[in-house]
Amino acid sequence: MQNRIKELRQKYNFTQEELAKEAGVRRETVVFLEQGKYNPSLNLAHKIAKILKTSIDNLFIFD
Repeated sequence: MQNRIKELRQKYNFTQEELAKEAGVRRETVVFLEQGKYNPSLNLAHKIAKILKTSIDNLFIFD
């Protein structure tokens, strides 16, 4: 699944480590999310969307 996590993370000047800490996950999880190699739970998707000031629908690209 494609997403805009990296784009929005950089827009708000978060490092992967900072985003991971805010979301309560490891940095590696953020890496895999950005690469599209990991599909998050709804709870994690909601947390990340809230941190990045967007909606889940805007954060993830559903084909």
